[in-house]
Amino acid sequence: MLLVRAFAGLIFLFATIAVVLFGSAGTLHFGRAWMTLAVFFGCAAAITVWLWFHDKALLERRVKAGPGSEPDPIQSVVQALAGLVFLATFAVPGLDMRFGWSHVSLAVSLAGAGMIAIGFLIVFLTFRENTFTAGTIEIAEGQQVIVTGPYAIVRHPMYSGALVMVAGIPLALGSWFGLLPVALLVPVLVWRLMREEALLLAHLAGYDEYCDRVGYRLVPMFW
Repeated sequence: MLLVRAFAGLIFLFATIAVVLFGSAGTLHFGRAWMTLAVFFGCAAAITVWLWFHDKALLERRVKAGPGSEPDPIQSVVQALAGLVFLATFAVPGLDMRFGWSHVSLAVSLAGAGMIAIGFLIVFLTFRENTFTAGTIEIAEGQQVIVTGPYAIVRHPMYSGALVMVAGIPLALGSWFGLLPVALLVPVLVWRLMREEALLLAHLAGYDEYCDRVGYRLVPMFW
């Protein structure tokens, strides 16, 4: 059953992140970690349920995501790198908590949790607008250029939302040093984005006109 597979993936991700986070922290007594996990997986679960009721085709595409599902072997490498860096955004704050490297106020951590929620909101708005936002880089039958919603602002809003969300994770966890792996994630994401855009330009009718209409790929007024 699709919903069972989707939640099984979420449970596996939760377990993996929990092991990395609490293992690196060396304790389960880490209140900001529990808050971060609650916000992250609460948002992820809510989007999953919404997709189940409103867009099962997209949920199926998202469930198939991952390094092994990429048609392009290079993208499998990119996905694997992104996954490792993503886990590092939890591992470094865990080590930070264990050794006391950072002193982050509760207000900053709450702002970080808000960034996670905002990032997921951007992703949700992207999913709602475009049923073809698969987890792999490919052109699906019947796919069309989307120019409404967040696509009217940037050409790759799902990546924009992911960046906001990931940047919020170390702040929510109370770690300045956790922003280092976030910085490493940016070139990996840009690499993937550029290869995806090349495919869309070559094979998706009307995408070149869309690029002329919306000039920013990832960050409004910047790039």
